[in-house]
Amino acid sequence: MKSAVVFLIFLTSVLFQAQEREFWLIDTETQQKKIVKDSVSAVKFLDSLSKNHFIFTELKNVKKVGLRTEIYYDKGQNFNEAFVQLSDSLSSELKIEKQFYTKNLDSLKKEINKKYIDQGFAFSRIQSKYLGKQNGKQKVELTVVKDQKRLIDGFVIRGYEKVPSRFVKNIEKEFRGKKYDEKNLLAINRSLQNHTFVSLERPPQTLFTRDSTNIYLFLQKKKVNSFDGIVGFGNDKSEKFTFNGTLNLNFKNIFNGFESISLFWQRNPDRGQTFDLQTDIPYLFKSNVGVNMNLNIYRQDSTYANVKILPAVYYHLNNRQKIGLRGTFETSTVMDSLYIQGKDYSKKGIGIWYDYTEPTEIELFLYKTRIRAEADLLSTHYSKEEITAGQTRYFLLAERNFYLGGRHYLNIKGESALLNSENELSTNELLRFGGWNSMRGFNEESLFADFYYYGKAEYRYLVSNQAFFDTFLQYGELSSKALGLRPKLYSFGLGFNFFLPIGLMSFQISNGSEFGNEIRFSDTKIHWGILTRF
Repeated sequence: MKSAVVFLIFLTSVLFQAQEREFWLIDTETQQKKIVKDSVSAVKFLDSLSKNHFIFTELKNVKKVGLRTEIYYDKGQNFNEAFVQLSDSLSSELKIEKQFYTKNLDSLKKEINKKYIDQGFAFSRIQSKYLGKQNGKQKVELTVVKDQKRLIDGFVIRGYEKVPSRFVKNIEKEFRGKKYDEKNLLAINRSLQNHTFVSLERPPQTLFTRDSTNIYLFLQKKKVNSFDGIVGFGNDKSEKFTFNGTLNLNFKNIFNGFESISLFWQRNPDRGQTFDLQTDIPYLFKSNVGVNMNLNIYRQDSTYANVKILPAVYYHLNNRQKIGLRGTFETSTVMDSLYIQGKDYSKKGIGIWYDYTEPTEIELFLYKTRIRAEADLLSTHYSKEEITAGQTRYFLLAERNFYLGGRHYLNIKGESALLNSENELSTNELLRFGGWNSMRGFNEESLFADFYYYGKAEYRYLVSNQAFFDTFLQYGELSSKALGLRPKLYSFGLGFNFFLPIGLMSFQISNGSEFGNEIRFSDTKIHWGILTRF
C-alpha cells in the first residue's frame, strides 16, 4: 500500500509541481483534515496510521483542487481496540472481569505483563489469540506464559573488588531470596547510592542463568580522605581581637577495610585547646562487629587539663545504623592553685550509643539525616576531697535537610546534653559547647553547662550544584548550677559555601547574645574554612 501511495503522490507532485502549495489529507469517515506542506510529509502521515494499529488504511482518491492536492483515505478498523476474554484463573489473579472491552490493547498487555514481572516472573509473556469479531470489533483471548519465578540469588562485585567481605554479605543478607523486580533493584541502587566509601559506576546489572539470578555491582572506590581547616576571628573575654582555628584530618579506607583515623585540633579565643584522636575499624574479623577508640585532650591555658579515653565496641544493624557499648576513663588536673572553681578528679563508667546516618544526594551537604544518642553511667572520684559520686550523662543530636522545592532547602538541627551528679559539679568537668559546629555566634567551647539544648533552622538556596547561600537562626538555653546561671541564648547569621578546585570553601558571619542583652557589633564572629578530599 505504501509504495502505491508514494507513486500516486509523486505522480501528482510532478504534474502540478509548479502550482501546488499544500496537501490536504482527508479522512473519508470523519471528514477530518490534516494539512501538510509537501508530499514527503503526506506519505509519513499515512505511514504512521498503520504503525498506530490502522493496519488496513486504504487510499481512496487523490485530486488537484486549485493550489492544493486533496488526498482521501479510509483508516479502516483500529486493531488496538478489542473485546478481551480471559481465563478463569487469569481473571482471578488479576482481579478483573473475565470479558471486557478495551480501547488500548497494547497498554492493557503491558500493564498485565508488568504485574507479573513485579511478582518475580521476569520473562513473562502475554499471548494473544484471535477469536473473530464481535460487534464489528476484533475479539481476542489473552494468556500469560509465566516461565520461572526469579529470586535474587547473589551478588558479584566488579571494578573495585577489595571491599570488605562483610559489606557484601550484609547486602546479600538484605536482598538474597527476595523477588527479582524493579522495586528491589531500586532498593539495591539506593542502598549504595551516596555510600561513604564506594560509588556505583553504573546501575546494577543482572546475569540470568537457567537456575540462578545474580546481580552485578560495578563499584568504584571514593576519594574519602579529607582535610578540614577553619579559621575564626572574634573577641575573647578581655575584648581582645583574636584568631582561632580548627584542623581536622581524616584518613579513611586506606587498607580497604572501611577503617578511619581522625586527627582533630582546635584552639578557641580564650586560649583553650582540644586535641582528639579517633580510630574506627568497622568489620572486625570479617564480622558486623566494629571497634572504636577515642582519645580526647582539652587544656585551658595553664589552668587545667582534661584527658578522656573512650573505647567502644559496636554492631552494624545495617549500612546506616550502628549501636554500641563504650567505656569512659577521664582524668582532670588543676595546674593553677588559684583556680578554686576546679577540682582534680577521675571518672570511669560505661555507656551505650546509637548512630544513624542517611547519605545525601547533594554533594554540598554532609548528609541528609543524622541522629546520635548517647547515655553513660559514671563514677567520679575527687582526689583531694576523697569523695566519690555517681553521675549520669546524656547526649542527643538530630539533624535533617528538608527539600522545599526548586533550589530551596531547610536544614533543621537540634542538640541537647545533660550531666547529672550526686554532688556539685566543678567547672572543669562541665559540658562545653558553642562555636562553628554548635551554637554559632559564640566562641568555640565558650559556654559551660551541666545541661543545655539548642535548635537551629537554616535556609539554604542552591545557586548550582557547586554553591549555596544560607541564613540561619538559633535558639538555646543552658543551665549551670555551679555558676548559678540559666540564660536563654540566640544567634543568627549568614554564609556562602562553594566548590573550588581545592575543595569546599565556607564563609560564615554570625553573632549571638543572651536575651535581655544588646547585640554588639564587636561580638561578630567570622569563620572561613576549606574542606578538601583526596
